[in-house]
Amino acid sequence: MAWTVSFEPRAFNELEKLGRQEQNRIVRYFRERVAGREDPRRLGKALKGEKGELWRFRIGDYRAICRIQDDRSNVLVLRVAHRREVYR
Repeated sequence: MAWTVSFEPRAFNELEKLGRQEQNRIVRYFRERVAGREDPRRLGKALKGEKGELWRFRIGDYRAICRIQDDRSNVLVLRVAHRREVYR
C-alpha cells in the first residue's frame, strides 16, 4: 500500500521560508522515502508525552512533525523547522 504525503498550511509556509536546497531535500525525502514505504513509521520516531500521537522525521538538521493517518494512508506534515525550533 502506497502512502500519500500532505502538508498543513503552517508546514507549507515554514517550508517556503527555507532555502531552495533545504526545500528540495525535504520534499524529495517525503516523495522518495516516505510515500513509497509500506510503513512510514520505520523511518520516523514517535514523540513522547502529550504529543505521543505525533511522529518526527529527521531530515539533516531539520525535523518534520507529522500525524500518521492509517485510515487514509496519509502522512500529514504539521511542522517543518530546524531541530532547535521545531518542538516549541
